[in-house]
Amino acid sequence: MTDVGGATATGDGIARRLRRRWLRGAAVVGALLGTGTLACGWVLYDRLSHNITPDEAAAAELARYERERPTALVRGAQNILLIGSDTRAGNGNRRYGKDLGTERSDTTILLHLAADRRSATAVSLPRDLMVHVPSCLRSDGRRSEPSFTLFNSAFEVGGSACTIRTVEKLTDIRIDHHVVVDFSGFKNMVDSIDGVQVCLKEPIDDKAAKLRLPAGRVTLNGEQALGYVRARKSLGNGSDTERMERQQLFLGALVNKVRGSDVLLNPAKLYPLLDAATSALTTDPELASLRGLYQLVRGLRDIPTEQVQFLTVPRERYVYDSNRDQLVEGRADALFALLRADKPVPVTKKNTSSSEDSEASGFHGNTAAEDSCG
Repeated sequence: MTDVGGATATGDGIARRLRRRWLRGAAVVGALLGTGTLACGWVLYDRLSHNITPDEAAAAELARYERERPTALVRGAQNILLIGSDTRAGNGNRRYGKDLGTERSDTTILLHLAADRRSATAVSLPRDLMVHVPSCLRSDGRRSEPSFTLFNSAFEVGGSACTIRTVEKLTDIRIDHHVVVDFSGFKNMVDSIDGVQVCLKEPIDDKAAKLRLPAGRVTLNGEQALGYVRARKSLGNGSDTERMERQQLFLGALVNKVRGSDVLLNPAKLYPLLDAATSALTTDPELASLRGLYQLVRGLRDIPTEQVQFLTVPRERYVYDSNRDQLVEGRADALFALLRADKPVPVTKKNTSSSEDSEASGFHGNTAAEDSCG
C-alpha cells in the first residue's frame, strides 16, 4: 500500500489515475492541434477562394440578354467556355508583346461535360473563324455595332460576355460557366506540377518563342509550354490548324499528368497547383470559389481518360479570304446538335492524308489517353 496525496492506493490505482490524466492531457493537446489545423485550413481556403477573380461585369451583361440566350436542354450537362487571353497587362504578361491596348482570345475551347459525367468533349474554336458578333458593351461604356468579323475580336470588343454571346449565337448551346486564364497564369500552373511531358517529332528552334528543344520525349516547363502551344508560323506548316492540334495534345498530356501522378492525393503538391490555378483564373461568380470549382472538378475526376476528347469545330477556308476560316455548316451543325442533346460525339484519329473531317469517319481529334509519341 502507498499513500499518495493523503489517500491510500495500490500501484494499479495509481497507474489508472496517471493514465486518465495522460488521456485528458492528450485530448486537450489534440483539441488544440485540431483547432490549429482547422484555423490553418480556413486561412488556406480563404486565400485560395480570394485568388479567383469573379467576372461580375460579364454576369451583369449576360443577365441583360437573358431572354435571347439558348435554353439548356439536358439537366445536369454542363458547357464551360475556356478562354485563353492574350492580354499584355498584368504581372508577367508584358514580355509577350507591347500591344497593351488590345486583349483578344488567343485560344477558346468549348468544354462539354456529359450529364452522367462519363465523358467530356473539348471543342477548339479557331480564332480566325468568321462569325457574327452581336452588339456588345465596350470597356468604355459604349456599345459596339453588330459585325461579321474574326471570332477572337469578340473578346477585344466586349470581353468574356461578348465572346459567350457570340458562341451561343454560333452554336445555339447555353454556356453555363466560363473561365479566363492569361499567359502568366498558364505558365504558373504548368510549373506547379513540375512540367508536362510531350513528344516532339522534330527538334524545335524558334527564336520568336524563345523555344529550343530536342526531338523525342521532353518535359516542358511553364515558359516552354506556353511557347509550344502558342507557336504558329515556325512549327509544322504554320497554320492555326496544327497549332490547335498541339494545344489539344498538350491538354491531353496535362490531364494525364494530374490524373496519373499523386498530385491530387498529396497536399504538398496539390496546394501549389491550386494556388497557381486559382491565381490565374477569372470566372463567372458561381465558379469563383473553391466550392464552386470543387463541384465542377468532382464531376471530372472519374471520367476515363479515353473518354476525354479533343477536337476542332469543322471548318474550311473562308470563301473570300484564304487566311480566314468559315464553318462547314452541315458538319458543324451536326456537332452542335450532339452537344446540345448531350449525345456521344464520335471522335476518330485524324487521317494524315485528309485535311478535313468527313462524315463517314466521324469528327477528327484525339483523347487524353493517347500518347503523342505512340
